[in-house]
Amino acid sequence: MSLTKLSRSISGYVAIVTGAASGMGEATAKLFADEGAKVAAIDVNEAGLQRVVADIEAEGKSVRGWTLDLADGDAIKSVIDEVAAHFGGIDILINNAGIPASAPIDDENYEASWARGFDILVTAHTRTIRAALPYIRKSENPRIVNIASTEGLGATKFGSPYSAAKHAVIGLSRSLAVELGPEGITVNTICPGPIRTAMTAGIPEESKQIYARRRIALKRYAEPEEVAHGTLNFVLPASSFMTGATLPVDGGLTIKNA
Repeated sequence: MSLTKLSRSISGYVAIVTGAASGMGEATAKLFADEGAKVAAIDVNEAGLQRVVADIEAEGKSVRGWTLDLADGDAIKSVIDEVAAHFGGIDILINNAGIPASAPIDDENYEASWARGFDILVTAHTRTIRAALPYIRKSENPRIVNIASTEGLGATKFGSPYSAAKHAVIGLSRSLAVELGPEGITVNTICPGPIRTAMTAGIPEESKQIYARRRIALKRYAEPEEVAHGTLNFVLPASSFMTGATLPVDGGLTIKNA
């Protein structure tokens, strides 16, 4: 007989994961599937998405993939409605999809970088939330997690479009946590630090090691699954009193002064 009352299982719940074709999104989709969730995997990369879906199906888990460009607001609503129709509802939304967005402030491409960055990193989050909310409101475990970055807690030279967008994601999550809290819907933010993903693949290994030794308390980059487990904690039924929180999954990057 269990001594506790709150469940740490997401088995049977429907979870949407955007940016699921690689990196943290792939790790999150696979982890949630392992935990028994019905996974709606979404990504613009059709080939990568098919690979991830095939991996999950090969393990006998519940998954379906949708190819979607998150810059297309009309398509977002259509896909979210399809997800709900296919699985019979939506319980969990993970806004993970992201792109790099950096440029010096006086660069001729700055405004394009800014616009594209905010379109995918912020506006798409609001659109998926708005589209999914009617279904999430009907869930007994309504959870929204937005993936930001440690760039939302600090800044890097030439990275103002990305940093500003990630600061906006944190603000969005906090505001919606207050707005949706009376309905029992939790909204939280994950801020990954240096992670081994496609966005960091171009950094030479030696440079990664130098940076990790200098800046990260754990002296290494993380694997995507380590971030996925942080995300999982926010969507558990037992996490029903956690909302408006911002969790750095950064190996101690944001606390290390020297």
